[in-house]
Amino acid sequence: MSASHRLRVAIILFNLGGPDAPEAVRPFLENLFTDPAILRVPGFIRPWLGKFIAARRTKAASENYAILGGKSPLLELTQEQGRALAAALAPEMEARCFTAMRYWHPFAEEAARAVKAWGADEAVLLPLYPQFSTTTTGSSMEDWKAACARVGLELPTKALCCFHSDEDFARSTAAMVRAAHDAARAELPAGVALRLLFSAHGLPESIVKRGDPYQWQVERTVEAVVDRLGIAGLDHGICYQSRVTPQKWIGPSLEEALEQAAKDKVAVLVSPIAFVSEHSETLVELDVEYRELAHKLHLPGYFRVPAQNSDAGFIGALAGLVRRVRGGNRALCSFAGARQCPKAHRDCPHARAREAA
Repeated sequence: MSASHRLRVAIILFNLGGPDAPEAVRPFLENLFTDPAILRVPGFIRPWLGKFIAARRTKAASENYAILGGKSPLLELTQEQGRALAAALAPEMEARCFTAMRYWHPFAEEAARAVKAWGADEAVLLPLYPQFSTTTTGSSMEDWKAACARVGLELPTKALCCFHSDEDFARSTAAMVRAAHDAARAELPAGVALRLLFSAHGLPESIVKRGDPYQWQVERTVEAVVDRLGIAGLDHGICYQSRVTPQKWIGPSLEEALEQAAKDKVAVLVSPIAFVSEHSETLVELDVEYRELAHKLHLPGYFRVPAQNSDAGFIGALAGLVRRVRGGNRALCSFAGARQCPKAHRDCPHARAREAA
C-alpha cells in the first residue's frame, strides 16, 4: 500500500429489511419465515411451513404496509444513517457504509459485491440491533459469511455483536426519552401519572431458554437508559410486542402492559428500545394499533418516543463504536470489548465462536 493511499473501511450495516412495493410483501415474508434462525423446525418441513405462514400473514401485512404507502421506509432510513455515519468518521478515515438487509433488497450478497467493487481494505460489521439475538444479528452474520464466500470477498473483518449498554448509546437514547417524557408530561393534567413502557420486539420463550441473550440484553439497555434519565420516582417497565406464532413468547406483552395501565389509570409513554429506525413495528403497531387499543381501554394518555433514525447523538454513538472496534484486537467484540453475557447464555456469539474454534 502506497503512503498516499488512505485505508478504505467498509462498514456493513445489518438490518431486517422490508418490502419496497406491495408485490414484495409475500416474498419478503417467505424469506423471513424460511430462515432457520426464525422458524426452528426440521429442515425438510421449513420451506413448506414457512411459505404457509407467509401466505397466511400476507393480507394483514399488506394492510399494514398500505398505511405506509405500500412499502417499508427502513431502507431509506438505514441509508441515511449510513451517510451520516460516514460523514461523522471523516476525515479520520475513508469510510463507506453498505446496507445488508436480511430478508429483502439489498441482500448481503449485493452488499458484498459492492464492497468488493469499491476495493475496501477492511470491513466492520455493524448491526443496527442494539441487543444481540440469534434471530437477528446472529442470522445476519451467518448470511454475510456465506455471501462473502459466494462472491469471493476476502478482507480483514471485525464484527460488533451488540451495544446494549454502550455509554453513548444509552446517553443519546435517554436524551430522546427525556424530551418525549417532558412533552408528554406537559400535555397531561398534573394529577395524571405517566408510566414509561420500554417495548422491544418479542421472542419465543423457547429460544431464550436455549441460551439466546436477547432478553437479558434488553433489560441491561433499560437499566442503562433509566440510570441516565435521572427522573426521581420514575414509573417504568419492560414489555414486548410483535408476537407472530402461537407458542409462548417472553412477556409481559405490550397489550398486557396497556391493560394494567388502564387498571392503574395512568397514561403511558412507549419507547421502542430495540428499534433504532422507524418501520412497521413503530409506525403501524405502536402509532396505530396500540394507540387504538389505548383509546379503547380509556387510558388518560398515550405517547411514543421516536426511534433514533439519524439523531446526531445516536450517529455519534455508532461512530464511537466503529472506532473502538477498529482499534481493538478482537475479530468479534461487544461494545465493551470482551463478552458481556453471563455464561448461562450459551447462544452468545462469543460462546459460539469459542466452541467453533
